[in-house]
Amino acid sequence: MRQRGESRLITVYPQTGKPLWVDLHDPGPEEIARACDDYGLEIPPRAQLEEIEFSSRLQYEDGVFTISVPVTPHKKPGEGEDETSPLGFVLTRDILVTVRFTHLHTFKAIVDRVKRRPRSAPDIFMVIIEAMIDYSADRLEELRGEALTISRRIFHQEMRTLQSQNVGHASRMLRDTLVEIGDMGERLSYIRDTLLVLQRAVPFVAEHGDGWMEAAVKARLKMAGADVQSLNDYEVHLTDKIQFLLDAALGFISTEQSDLFKVMTIWSVVGIPPVLLAGIWGMNFHLMPELSLPWGYPVALASIAISGILPLAWFKSRGWW
Repeated sequence: MRQRGESRLITVYPQTGKPLWVDLHDPGPEEIARACDDYGLEIPPRAQLEEIEFSSRLQYEDGVFTISVPVTPHKKPGEGEDETSPLGFVLTRDILVTVRFTHLHTFKAIVDRVKRRPRSAPDIFMVIIEAMIDYSADRLEELRGEALTISRRIFHQEMRTLQSQNVGHASRMLRDTLVEIGDMGERLSYIRDTLLVLQRAVPFVAEHGDGWMEAAVKARLKMAGADVQSLNDYEVHLTDKIQFLLDAALGFISTEQSDLFKVMTIWSVVGIPPVLLAGIWGMNFHLMPELSLPWGYPVALASIAISGILPLAWFKSRGWW
């Protein structure tokens, strides 16, 4: 059975009617103060939950866990920028209080799973932790797919075709790719923040709650810890992959710039001899013997043409174009 307060969702024991799970969604200071009085717990405000040191994120005193995990629900295009907010847990043997300040994509699935059978407060805590791990794994898989798409775009036929047919389009594509890689890196950093805290939180709960948690919950904590460790390892691999793609994109941009400078250098060098000859013969001095020759004009044109062709032939022999 569930009841709704101003910002709270309450799950109660069917037999006793005592609160089992209290979810505070975007509560104000007054709502948190009332919840503290109602349940006899010290529920931290948002400012305290946002502290980044682990001594503040993970606390255990008198049988009460106080845990804060940063979460960043990935928003769809058009829904605005992703924002990180804390998800707080106050857990005892008999009651779980969650404090969140954003909509969680997995919340409906969590509620549905909790309703399937009677659960304890630590059991509900594990349902939420497992949902967070699954969500992080899905986001890592999504980023992996995006990284593979960018890799194919940069290193395979599409890039070579653009470079040979449309240099401007290739440059725009590389700039867009840099923006995509930057966005991927930002989203990956959000996932890393969550996983790093979970990596500490799961063994912390397993250690301090060993005396009063059910055996099934302890087993799930152990499995969750292994899952978080594997996701952290994969996140490191994905970070290296994204860094490699960033370096590759920057390398291609540098190559495009070098090719542009190479073309400009070739044409500037090729143009120097013809301009020099045209400048000399254009001075019109009276004592220039070439001016009186009947074949002087075609010789001058031929000399100018040859002076431009010879540097081009030299650059061609060097493989510059």
